[in-house]
Amino acid sequence: MRVTIAEVARRARVSKATVSRVLNDKSDVDASTAIRVREVIAATGYIPSAGAVGLARGTTRTVGMLVPGLTWPWISEVLQGVADVLEAAGYGLLINTMNRGSDSLAQFSRHVSSNAFDALLLVEPPDTLSYITELHRGGLPVVMIDDRGRHPEFPSVTTTNHGGAASAARHLLGSGRTRMAVVTGPPSFECTRNRLDGFAETLAEAGHPLDERLVVEGDFTPESGFQAIAELDATGLGYDAVFAHNDFMASGVLGGLRAANRPVPDEVSVIGFDDIAIAAHTQPALTTVRQPAREMGETAAGMLLSHLGGTELLSEPRIVPTTLVVRESAPAQLP
Repeated sequence: MRVTIAEVARRARVSKATVSRVLNDKSDVDASTAIRVREVIAATGYIPSAGAVGLARGTTRTVGMLVPGLTWPWISEVLQGVADVLEAAGYGLLINTMNRGSDSLAQFSRHVSSNAFDALLLVEPPDTLSYITELHRGGLPVVMIDDRGRHPEFPSVTTTNHGGAASAARHLLGSGRTRMAVVTGPPSFECTRNRLDGFAETLAEAGHPLDERLVVEGDFTPESGFQAIAELDATGLGYDAVFAHNDFMASGVLGGLRAANRPVPDEVSVIGFDDIAIAAHTQPALTTVRQPAREMGETAAGMLLSHLGGTELLSEPRIVPTTLVVRESAPAQLP
């Protein structure tokens, strides 16, 4: 059960108003009282709401950024885009990760309560959207950078998962492939559904409907891509192309096909999604749908800076489109 400000006040033997003043670093709170309140906050893991913090913020010329971690394959490109825009405008960047779960969120909340930044960029960590929404409702400017198709009530920058997958299907059809397999991401991700729908709809429109028996669920890791080939081959059904929902899985698919002595692209074409750095260096080099991670970071940072300069943030998502990058694993013309 979430700890409330009333519980913190009870344990610290003060009023809720005093807890709120401590959270906002008000100077009219006795030092010993402030220490006692902060000890209770630390002991209980209390995460202040936007209302408790009050968001009485000044100007720090710093933008906060909350991300799940720094190991996601496209995060570095997003961060580079964000940093380029902020540094050019004379703003600093305060990065918070969720590597330590609730401890990380508690640290982030302390940054919020101490007014450490003027606005927030978000790559949504799990189970944080309701808290961020509360902060936004309380007055904190927020822009989410999103590759999953989520549309929160605050502004976001997203990409064309459905359209990118459709472009992959059209490319494969144009090269003469007709019997497609798919390695999906986790079904809980909206981008997984969008990518599967875009691919399947395009095949159906061309008269080559996707066989559901050739759709294998992966988890965005190379291992799941490798295992997917064994699962596909176990069906006994023929296929001449594989569309993997990210490049990590696509690299695993290439390894699985190599282990099965099925040459790429002579026998099977392979397309991934993201265009991370590894895509150009697989064997063969990977054809993939490029997700514009750096541009998404640049766009989100620019939107936030414009808002801090007085421009209203619109609630509709800003869309930065994907593009297909053709390499050796799925050439336009087959050997």
